[in-house]
Amino acid sequence: MPQNQQLVLDNRPSGEATESNFKLVSTATPALQDNQVLVRHHYLSLDPYMRGRMNESKSYAVPQPLGEVMIGGTVGEVVESRHPKFNPGDKVVGMGGWQLYSVVDGNAVGMLRRVDTTHVPLSYYLGAVGMPGVTAWYGLVKIINPKAGETVTVSAASGAVGSAYGALAKARGCRVVGIAGGKDKCDYVVNELGFDACIDYKEHKDYVSLSKALREACPNGIDGHFENVGGMVLDAVMLRTNAFARIAVCGMIAGYDGAPIAMTNPALILVNRMRVEGFIVSEHMEVWPEALQELGNLVAAGKLRPRETVAQGLESAPGAFLGLLKGKNFGKQLVKLI
Repeated sequence: MPQNQQLVLDNRPSGEATESNFKLVSTATPALQDNQVLVRHHYLSLDPYMRGRMNESKSYAVPQPLGEVMIGGTVGEVVESRHPKFNPGDKVVGMGGWQLYSVVDGNAVGMLRRVDTTHVPLSYYLGAVGMPGVTAWYGLVKIINPKAGETVTVSAASGAVGSAYGALAKARGCRVVGIAGGKDKCDYVVNELGFDACIDYKEHKDYVSLSKALREACPNGIDGHFENVGGMVLDAVMLRTNAFARIAVCGMIAGYDGAPIAMTNPALILVNRMRVEGFIVSEHMEVWPEALQELGNLVAAGKLRPRETVAQGLESAPGAFLGLLKGKNFGKQLVKLI
């Protein structure tokens, strides 16, 4: 059996995460038991939720255990199988973690899924046609549920979730306005993703200034918003919301280092009779087939053209992950492992 390399969580961060929180280890790959599958990972997905798992504080999921392989989505190829439904050469997506190989129970529900790379590149199954895409779909369709002609916004608009959200919202006849960090990202959001407008939050020193820019980009107010960031961005959006606005809360990356995130005008939730709902996409597996079907069709039709930032080699994962938390990535952050 091949030698495996793994990145484990060695110690928990105090404040900002650092590369020293992780440790690279080598280990032998165990021999397969009946119904097990050995997968060689091609790509590892890096996602903001991982930062929350590194803490020991109360959250929606158990903390990442110390000394164990970091959690993470992977795509790759079956290299050996003792399960009747999986064959060597099959391309698969799963939660293999930060390592080169994983041994998976082929009978475990949802742990390993075969994918078709005829029209969709393998890496897209970690982004546009994977968990981030379904996240965008659920927030838009099940929480915001926009009508044609309504105005919807999204923070981190150039990322994996934001880009999928934009395509899905445009397909429903919405005016779509993104919020992103930097001129290059905003140009991409408008020119390649087809958003109606994009606001560079880095040009604004506070939420009042950002809110004025939102007023220009959203002359009819905001009917729905998808939140990935929190903090100043959410405060600015709330000032521009219409009555009965819906906000889907997916992430609070502004507070992942442990700092509390204040909400400046919570009374607006009452004044505008807003619906503010947080969600975890893994708790809604029933929508995944429908969401993945629509997302795959958008990619195949050229209406969803996600961008990827790809780090090379497992050892680059900690640095790429820390860069993701600071917005240094452009689109979906991946690590190429082969």
